[in-house]
Amino acid sequence: MGGNEQTTQWAGEFGKQYTDRNALSPDELDSEYRKRYGITRTEMNGLLLNEIDPPSSILEIGCNVGNQLVLLQKMGWRELYGIELQNYALKLLRSRSRTIEVAQGTVSQIPCRSERFDLVFSSGLLIHVHPNDIEAALRELYRCSSRYISGFEYYADEYSEVSYRGHRSLLWKADFARMYLEEFRDLELIKEMRFKNADNPSNLDSMFLLEKKPK
Repeated sequence: MGGNEQTTQWAGEFGKQYTDRNALSPDELDSEYRKRYGITRTEMNGLLLNEIDPPSSILEIGCNVGNQLVLLQKMGWRELYGIELQNYALKLLRSRSRTIEVAQGTVSQIPCRSERFDLVFSSGLLIHVHPNDIEAALRELYRCSSRYISGFEYYADEYSEVSYRGHRSLLWKADFARMYLEEFRDLELIKEMRFKNADNPSNLDSMFLLEKKPK
């Protein structure tokens, strides 16, 4: 399953149920990460973003209800934007924050001009993109960034499918940082951290930061 079929799943009732399960306050999100990884998401963000010049504009693709964006806002970031497929999630995000600018869109067609944002990131998005569509998704994320790209995704040495709540063709794990580097020769890996997931100790999750080299 790829393309329109996946979009239908995430935009419909299946996606709404995902949203209802995962809407968390910043404190709840940090608590979940501490239980799962032994470190909060706030601390993870600090370890990653302290490596770079502070980006003035940040875009998350697949932001859902904005857990990550609201957390970044609490950390002091101001120019925050989100793109989300699901209208239900967007309504909830708009009710959570009036200052985070959001729009409906997909990772295959991000509604913004090229190099618009200092930092473009995904968190648990690329794992849900069908392998047939992943190169196009990476190109869109790359296109929208003027300097930095970041991700937090399930890690595996080789692309492999994972059953997701009894469904097939909805979840994969891979070395997404390496895929970016192979696709775009001007990207440099600034930092990567891998975390064991207490929910499934055999799994690793990867948080990475890439930078476009000066032309």
